Amino acid sequence: MRAADEAVTVFAEHRQALIGLAYRLLGSRTEAEDVVQETWLRWDRAERSHIAEPRAYLLRMTANAALDQLRATRTVREAYVGPWLPEPLLTSPDVAEQAALADSVSMAMLIVLQTLSPLERAAFVLREAFGFDYAEIAVVLGRSRPAVRQLAHRAREHVQARRPRFEPDGALRQAVTERFLRAASSGDLSALLEVLAPDVTFLADGGGKIRAPRRTIVGAAKVARFFAAVAKDIPAGTDIHVVHVNGAPGAVTSVGGTPYAVFIVDVTESGRVGRILLVGNPDKLAAVVLP
Repeated sequence: MRAADEAVTVFAEHRQALIGLAYRLLGSRTEAEDVVQETWLRWDRAERSHIAEPRAYLLRMTANAALDQLRATRTVREAYVGPWLPEPLLTSPDVAEQAALADSVSMAMLIVLQTLSPLERAAFVLREAFGFDYAEIAVVLGRSRPAVRQLAHRAREHVQARRPRFEPDGALRQAVTERFLRAASSGDLSALLEVLAPDVTFLADGGGKIRAPRRTIVGAAKVARFFAAVAKDIPAGTDIHVVHVNGAPGAVTSVGGTPYAVFIVDVTESGRVGRILLVGNPDKLAAVVLP
């Protein structure tokens, strides 16, 4: 096999893992694709005969490129209008190719990861999702092993303290999601109050490009009134698609096949909606392709 063909084959073998790493670090599939493209260009130019572990080498390059991207976009994210949510990823439990990408990239986990510093995030993801040892992470981050161990420890404690205490099975989550969608699309206030937990929260990421609340709405009464009011303004011809979003049941609303919002619903132990996430920023829906 020619060296160029071998480079393509090796890179293709690890591409999904590279996308998964960059997506976890950046919270954006679009930016992750750009980072992995940059990794490919570096890999193609590298002296590969001296690389004993191609997977580890590619992951290190991708992590460094993603950290550079985070630094470059820091100002943009700080000036973001309203809540910032990760870019949604439509997944399918039946597609083996997406399994590595869907695993541990739930929207809830991605939101928690975004609250870590970039170095903590990288240390956590490389350690927990990709099995790097502290010495390997130290090389990637340019830090000592004790410093990396401390970064990973802080990140693990932070994630454990903020991750959901209850993980509903897929069937329950889908049933509750469908109940919520029916109530919200019809504007049925009483049905909304029945499906919402008393302390439900609603976050909408419109990025200042669509009409959306710029602050979190808290409480069943306020959230129910909001959805009852906006039901009157649902565009004609809207379709609601119940799909898998980031490895769990969610929904996409569209008009004429063009998505305009993605919903992710977190479910409480009592079988009610505990949190509603809406991504409506058109820039974050460019990669959403309806089945």
